[in-house]
Amino acid sequence: MNKKLLIIPLLILAFLVNAQNSKKLDLEDVISGGKNYAQFRPEYKKYSFLGTSDIITRNSGDTIYKVSKGIESILVTKAKINEALSSHNIEENTLWNISWLSNSVLWNKVKGGLYAYNIESNKIEFVIKLDYDIKVYDFNEESRLLAYVLNDDLYISNSKNEHQLILEAGADNRVIGQSVHRNEFGITNGLFWSNKGTKLAFYDMDESMVTDYPLVDITTRVASEKDIKYPMAGMKSHHVKVGVYDTATKEISYLSTGEPKEKYLTNVSWSFDDTNILLAELNRGQNHMELVKYDASTGDKIAMLFDEKSTKWVEPEHPAYSYSKDRFIWQSERDGYNHLYIYNTQGKLIKQLTKGDWVVTKFCGLDSNNKYAYFEGTKDGSLDRNLYKVSLSSEKITKLSSVSAYHSFSLSNSKNWAIDMYSNQNTPRVIGLLNTKNSKFTELFRAENPYEGYEIGQVKLTSIKAADGKTDLNGRIILPPNFDASKKYPVVVYVYGGPHAQLVTNTWLGGARAWQLLMAQKGYIAFTMDNRGTPYRGTEFEQAIHRRLGEIEAADQMEGIKYLKSLPYVDSERIGVHGWSFGGFMTINLMEKFPDVFKVGVSGGPVTDWKYYEVMYGERYMDSPEENPEGYAKSNLNTRVESIEGRLLVIHGAIDPTVVWQHSLYFIEECIKKRVQVDYFVYPTHEHNVLGPDRVHLMEKVTRYFDDFL
Repeated sequence: MNKKLLIIPLLILAFLVNAQNSKKLDLEDVISGGKNYAQFRPEYKKYSFLGTSDIITRNSGDTIYKVSKGIESILVTKAKINEALSSHNIEENTLWNISWLSNSVLWNKVKGGLYAYNIESNKIEFVIKLDYDIKVYDFNEESRLLAYVLNDDLYISNSKNEHQLILEAGADNRVIGQSVHRNEFGITNGLFWSNKGTKLAFYDMDESMVTDYPLVDITTRVASEKDIKYPMAGMKSHHVKVGVYDTATKEISYLSTGEPKEKYLTNVSWSFDDTNILLAELNRGQNHMELVKYDASTGDKIAMLFDEKSTKWVEPEHPAYSYSKDRFIWQSERDGYNHLYIYNTQGKLIKQLTKGDWVVTKFCGLDSNNKYAYFEGTKDGSLDRNLYKVSLSSEKITKLSSVSAYHSFSLSNSKNWAIDMYSNQNTPRVIGLLNTKNSKFTELFRAENPYEGYEIGQVKLTSIKAADGKTDLNGRIILPPNFDASKKYPVVVYVYGGPHAQLVTNTWLGGARAWQLLMAQKGYIAFTMDNRGTPYRGTEFEQAIHRRLGEIEAADQMEGIKYLKSLPYVDSERIGVHGWSFGGFMTINLMEKFPDVFKVGVSGGPVTDWKYYEVMYGERYMDSPEENPEGYAKSNLNTRVESIEGRLLVIHGAIDPTVVWQHSLYFIEECIKKRVQVDYFVYPTHEHNVLGPDRVHLMEKVTRYFDDFL
């Protein structure tokens, strides 16, 4: 028999078998909130350190494991803790939120309260019962006091279950102990215990001068109005104070931050001996920061330690780290890149600890002997994250992680060990134990490929020159499965392009969203690029957008389009674009500036006029409308709607407190006036994004729009 004739049917059979075994991605599976709640995400296991003992525990929700030399053994179970809790009338339902008070005592917040459990004695050391929902809380391990906000009032509770009212808000426009300045400047909380827990610093914000902004609740019988405080660019902003409560004297003092009141009080930190507070004070123009030292007992201003100025903006996002009575570490971008600096408590610069054309992305603290500072950074490439240590004496930097990847680390108190969680373009997730003394890595967990057996297109990372012709930009392209270079494919560009968001990284599949993989499966090329203005590339890269949002970003994105058009398999007549928030702004911006390029766009939660956006973010990048009328005019999408030629769908959440509904409504009103046809869809009960099960509806709408028109 002719062997060639035998090979042909065998090849056909193999193809049919592979085709039958190859599975299709499903929208409800790849979107978080779908029927299987994002089953295609690589399995995640949470690890945490047990105090200073350098024993590591893995928390699975039902069992806590001890890890020694890479071998796991059961440390304590949920059932055992429940047994100890049974006499305290608290129902423990999860171990996901545990943290450690000491080598043997864990604590957890559950329904009904907080408790501390000793894993050695199998006893509950104390319980703080909370039969109500608290807004924010902060626990001090040494004093074992809990500070929390209930009904806008500030309380402190102790292990005897005694609750003390510290300060009443007394007015609807007063916010105590919570995040201020709309969570800008790295602010995530409003309670700050001193190291020993004898004093509590807290934010106290007055919003009475800020304009009310109406949100409409349609779930009531007659739709009702719910006002929020929303300070728009150029309008009145709130006033913030920092109070200090002394647990010994039971008295409150306020820091004498003085005038003007419209400034930003950021990055609250305590001195090593708890006698002083360091506060990064930023002017409303956000181009001048002063680090000020205050007496924590009296609130008196002691000294302005140093200041930082910029012709564009200064953005303090990290509190001072005091590691001795006369030394602290400060993070700054003053030399163009975020680095570590050592100061004495009089404000004298001792030395710059790290330097170079790369950034420190996370400061991880010092070892117990204060010899080394540990940090994550981009020293070995902006797409990666690695762990390093730097000698405080010699400034010598040692790389501790070895695999080229995007790493995230959790270090023990002694800094001798680190849990290393990483992924890279070809590796879904690996979790291991890193010995920081010799860089030995012991693997504890490796996720399987969640897309095994599915039709997944090739994911490639690429570098493209920016519009300035010299700056390298990082891009990611996903080709359809069974890609045929002789064919022409439509392209969907997913864009963000704004500050504080890096979309292209050396993570699993290059950081691609599962929805982009689905679009590739449907026959599209999926493309994303980080333009100038995005983070972790230094201030020149990030601040190129100052006073002209949408200009540099659009020019850079068009270099990505030129790259796509240079590929023989790209159909240049079928290019679409989709983004949300700043990406929604960029979607409309690109369609207006380059109507002959983009055939279809889907814009979600877009800023359409920056004067409607909030003070802190908007004025940092654009200054005020009075200071920069030309910049605001050029970035106003509402003034050039008539240039849109392609099909555009705009989507907005009706109760969006971040990019308020007014943005897209005004845009639609201008489209009506100019007789420009666009499509519009509203999610009546959603805020800035559509989350939960309704997200499947959202992404189905987005997907259908490209299917119908691209």
